[in-house]
Formats: sequence, structure tokens, C-alpha cells
Amino acid sequence: MTFAEEKPIYLQIEEKIEDAILAGAFSEESQIPSTTEFSVNYKINPATALKGISLLVDSGIVYKKRGLGMFVCPGAKEIILSKRKKDFFDSYVSTLLSEAKKLNMSRDDIFKMIERGYDNEQN
Repeated sequence: MTFAEEKPIYLQIEEKIEDAILAGAFSEESQIPSTTEFSVNYKINPATALKGISLLVDSGIVYKKRGLGMFVCPGAKEIILSKRKKDFFDSYVSTLLSEAKKLNMSRDDIFKMIERGYDNEQN
């Protein structure tokens, strides 16, 4: 894991664990690395690692088994997908629609641009 400069490390930890859950690297009820493992392996402050994992706990994605560590909650993948779809809408779709209004673009104009983008991705 490498950390980007523009985003706080604790948010990147949250995102990387979510990515691993979505990719199947951590299944439901499986253990994730501890804050100590994160801090040692990536040479970061343990409090930073804890903050990232705490975000996952607060979201219902992981839970703590006293004395054993942190584990992936049942339904975590669905929670992540739902959260990310909402974030995607808020960050991209709303912005796209706002800009399209300013440019006086129709729904069909937007759909055509999206289709063109998909076609370009296929090539």
C-alpha cells in the first residue's frame, strides 16, 4: 500500500480495506490486519491506523472481537457498495448535471456523451 499526498492517510486506510473487501480479499467474518500491523508495516502512527479502522467500525463494516481483533461484518460488501454509489452520485453525477444545466445540455446530449465514453473505453 502506498499513500497519496492529497488525501489523509486514515481515509486511505479505510478505502484500501473497503477495496480489499469488495475484491474478496477479506470475506465476511474474516479478520483484517490490526492497527499495530498497519503502523509497523507502513511506518505510520498507530493512532492514524486506528482512526481509519474506527471509520469502518462506525460504518458497520468491521467489528471488534475482544482479545482477537477486527473482523468483517456480515453484509459489509453491500454497505460499501451502497455508500460508494451514494458518494459517486454526490461527487460526479450531481456535478455533471449541474454543469450540463449551465451548458443548456439535454438529457439526450448527456446520454450520447456517456455512450461515447463507454465506446471509447471498449477500444
